[in-house]
Amino acid sequence: MRTMQTPQSPEQPAVSDAPAPVKDWAEASADPRYRAAVVDLLGALAYGELAAFERLAEDAKLAPGLADKAALARMASAEFQHFEQVSEHLASIAEEPVAAMQPFVVPLDEFHRLTAPSDWLEGLVKAYVGDAIAADFYREIASRLDADTRGLVLRVLDDTGHASFAVEKVRAAIEADPRVGGRLALWARRLMGEALSQAQRVVADRDALSTMLVGGVADGFDLAEIGRMFSRITEAHTKRMAALGLSA
Repeated sequence: MRTMQTPQSPEQPAVSDAPAPVKDWAEASADPRYRAAVVDLLGALAYGELAAFERLAEDAKLAPGLADKAALARMASAEFQHFEQVSEHLASIAEEPVAAMQPFVVPLDEFHRLTAPSDWLEGLVKAYVGDAIAADFYREIASRLDADTRGLVLRVLDDTGHASFAVEKVRAAIEADPRVGGRLALWARRLMGEALSQAQRVVADRDALSTMLVGGVADGFDLAEIGRMFSRITEAHTKRMAALGLSA
């Protein structure tokens, strides 16, 4: 998932209180477990960006007007540029991008199959809520990465403009027909559940990522911190829902 904002603002990532990384990639990657964890993380991020590109291109077909279609096309282009940045970085550290992405194709495709939007508004909510949850998750992990990898991850997670676009369109739709709000609130709650379940399954299936999260690699999270991390992500989701004019 793309990819996963702070409790202070629905437009900012939820981040832990972890200290800033001090190692660079050359030093940190000497540990093979750390290298494997980063390759997994970047593989998941790259495929998430590629899937986001494909999804936004499809969503553009549902757009009610030409201006909206063009806006989504620009956002799709930005997502593809992010995908290329991660792919190029993987190649620069002697990792094959397709091989790094491959373990995440099935779970991410399954998430998108289970959460296929039925209309334009559901597509907007999915991109805003679903992608933001994934971005939150990546930013949480980034706080424990080496400085070089952390910088790449944060650059790739820069907002493409979809957040403000989605908020404007969804709030306008609810204002025009308040009944829309209830349907979209139920949809957003489903997205939240599916996103968190899928993230947990992916991490459980990848030993390097799970080791990083529970503290075995690069001063990762302990189990208590994982609980706090998901609490921060949930709180940020609630604030994003409020920004859309929806109840969590």
